[in-house]
Amino acid sequence: MKVLVEVSARHVHLSKESFINLFGKNAKLKFKKELSQKGQFLTTLKVDIITSDGTIKDVSILGPLRSNTQVEVSVTDSLKLGVDVPVRESGNIKNTPGCLLIGPKGKTRISNGLIVAKRHLHLCADSARQTLIKNGDSVCVDVRTESRSLIFRDVIARISENFSDVLHLDTDEANAAGISGKVFGDIKNEQRNKKGVGKSSK
Repeated sequence: MKVLVEVSARHVHLSKESFINLFGKNAKLKFKKELSQKGQFLTTLKVDIITSDGTIKDVSILGPLRSNTQVEVSVTDSLKLGVDVPVRESGNIKNTPGCLLIGPKGKTRISNGLIVAKRHLHLCADSARQTLIKNGDSVCVDVRTESRSLIFRDVIARISENFSDVLHLDTDEANAAGISGKVFGDIKNEQRNKKGVGKSSK
């Protein structure tokens, strides 16, 4: 089964409290464009990420607002920030580093929430049934490019009735595979469940 490959650049998800601190109590998320997953969108708003050892300016904000602020960067970004940022699934921010965020109306410091997002595969419920993939399964996706084809292992599957079938990679992973333009990946039959027990999607 083929899935579209999307490259996710560094970005920030904000809580309501953080949003107000950064942009003011009367501010609103300013829509720029829809993303592939229903209800998710890119805004025109940006913030700076600051640590004691580095700064990354003009990082995009995604909407809608969330219950917790989360900052997603690449491993290359983490080197620039001078912070050992762990690879985590989105939402799993316990015991992760924090940072300072600077906006046009103020600043907010988060004690945790700085992560390198683990590569993941969004699947709609119908596609999951066809491939026998369950939510949380770890699968392989074969991405073929002109000169740097790669098989990405340990891709976490996320299943929902509202999802579109898309593989999300960060910029480091995309560069490693030489991804440019519209690229598709093949979900491999080989896959592992949460406990690492081998199975087949045949």
